[in-house]
Amino acid sequence: MGSKIKLKASDGHEFGAYVVAPEGSTHSAIVVIQEIFGVNSHIRSVADDYAGQGFLSIAPALFDRVGPDIELNYNPTDSARGMQAAKQVGMDNALLDVAATIQYAAQVSGISKVGVLGFCWGGTLAWLAATRLNPAAAVGYYGGQIAKYAAENPACPVMLHFGLKDQHIDSAERETIARFHPEIPLFVYDGGHGFNCDQRKDYDPKSAGLARQRTLDFFRAHL
Repeated sequence: MGSKIKLKASDGHEFGAYVVAPEGSTHSAIVVIQEIFGVNSHIRSVADDYAGQGFLSIAPALFDRVGPDIELNYNPTDSARGMQAAKQVGMDNALLDVAATIQYAAQVSGISKVGVLGFCWGGTLAWLAATRLNPAAAVGYYGGQIAKYAAENPACPVMLHFGLKDQHIDSAERETIARFHPEIPLFVYDGGHGFNCDQRKDYDPKSAGLARQRTLDFFRAHL
């Protein structure tokens, strides 16, 4: 189980973060970037999982710019609330918090490399972290706005995961990303949006397991 800490972004905003340390020493950290549902039980479970695989894991509470401790469930009402909160925060402010989290992780004793792992809204933020910030590697799951920023060039290795049946991200968007960045491994799974989350109706265990293994292999190679 992890613990909560407070971090401060470069604009002075203070926000919470969920931190899980692995057993034993490690030289690598992963910043887990939330969906539009906050740092809820699913995101904490992802952080727990990667800590169990030997990474220091930190999930910043990006919705703290709207209100403290916002945790939402996977239903239409909370989805609408989450989309509004993400819009209120905005990409630039969210990236300030991601940058502060990367900086914090890099200063932890023994940590030499920090990666980012994002889902949904966080998937797009993982992409923007790769192009605008300084992680050592980035992985994005079903980032719905990556195509909008596809012309940007990442400064680190990137891996992307999408669902074939995603009703929010169509094939044209995936093709745009691939056209701008044919060098980036972009995997498409037989699942919908949120196929990695076991609390969503689109959860697909086979796809989630394969994407997780690819992500672990990727981080182990680059972190």
